Amino acid sequence: MDKLRITGGRPLNGEVTISGAKNAALPEICAALLTADPVHLNNVPRLRDVATMRLLLDNMGVQTETHGERGGMSFVAPDSLNPEAPYELVKTMRASVLVLGPLLARFGRAKVSLPGGCAIGSRPVDQHIKGLQAMGAEIVVEHGYMVAQLPQGRSRLKGARIATDMVTVTGTENFLMAAALAEGETVLENAAQEPEIPDLAEMLIAMGAKIEGHGTSRIHIQGVDRLHGCTHQVVADRIEAGTFLCAVAATGGDVVLRHGRADHLDAVIDKLRDAGAQIEAGDGFIRVRASGRLKAQSFRTTEYPGFPTDMQAQFMALNCIATGTSKVTETIFENRFMHVNELVRLGAKIQTDGKVAVIEGIDRLQGATVMATDLRASASLVIAGLVAEGETIVDRIYHLDRGYDQMEAKLRGIGADIERIK
Repeated sequence: MDKLRITGGRPLNGEVTISGAKNAALPEICAALLTADPVHLNNVPRLRDVATMRLLLDNMGVQTETHGERGGMSFVAPDSLNPEAPYELVKTMRASVLVLGPLLARFGRAKVSLPGGCAIGSRPVDQHIKGLQAMGAEIVVEHGYMVAQLPQGRSRLKGARIATDMVTVTGTENFLMAAALAEGETVLENAAQEPEIPDLAEMLIAMGAKIEGHGTSRIHIQGVDRLHGCTHQVVADRIEAGTFLCAVAATGGDVVLRHGRADHLDAVIDKLRDAGAQIEAGDGFIRVRASGRLKAQSFRTTEYPGFPTDMQAQFMALNCIATGTSKVTETIFENRFMHVNELVRLGAKIQTDGKVAVIEGIDRLQGATVMATDLRASASLVIAGLVAEGETIVDRIYHLDRGYDQMEAKLRGIGADIERIK
């Protein structure tokens, strides 16, 4: 099992290129199931989750191909494919639930294993099931699978008003894809507004879908009879960009993020500026400069455009070596402080009480061996290792490989002393 060995204390300087967003690429790969025409995606990140999703589509009978230096992938989903997602292929990736909507919409049936993923708390699929049932699907959960089909005599899902009990990103994406081929109009209330949602919607529109309001809490979709192929560029990964911003803010230095989208990171950038980092942005870049200890910042995670839960752990690592005391409140997932015990192993002073963590900033962390527990926790431990005295070993980095494209190589390119070891 691979590990990362980090020797801390080096500022970061130079340029790093931000990859395509995992959370956009995965639903957009699934959208290829909506047509028999070729679908081409560019800027697809090289990640374990992307490889798993490709393997899942391969297993169904989709023709997939990787091409070019810039993350090109092509998909052709024939009418004869097998609309089943087995447990063996989806047990490590919750995003596998995203095949449910497009399979139902185009093939009228699907059998999808209940998914796995990071152990950061309950992320139920009941909202997906309720929404698709409102569109006329018959769905039962049996033997660990969601088994879905259209009622006898129906050839298409029907439009519906779907108001989810909570804001759900993957739910919104599933409903978008299903509604694109449904009969009549679908209205999504309480829709997620994360940048990956309008990116998926723009891809669907390029395929012939009729969608309005994407990027707001109410989306209107007018179903069409068929969709065609398209070529689409995956949006840049705002969480990868935010992670590098926090890394530079913690270590000090001067780094330009190419393809970074500052307009997708307003809440994080505002907190970094309040902490004392200098950040400027333009078309296709973000520049961050920092020196010395920054000021600790309290924040509360919430749905976009608020402070993202996927940046909580990374900013907490920065708060550990900032001046002052900060309070972090996690409102999205109930089990997302598992990185705290590992940060404490590095010398951090953190107390947790339910959904709240109080961090007392200290001068420096001390290198140690730590274990990653989920994707973003892995990133926080890497940041902590970059600023810790001596050597830090981060174990179980397969979590990191699920969501960061060659993270250690990118960090090494801007001056970090970091290497992957067996």
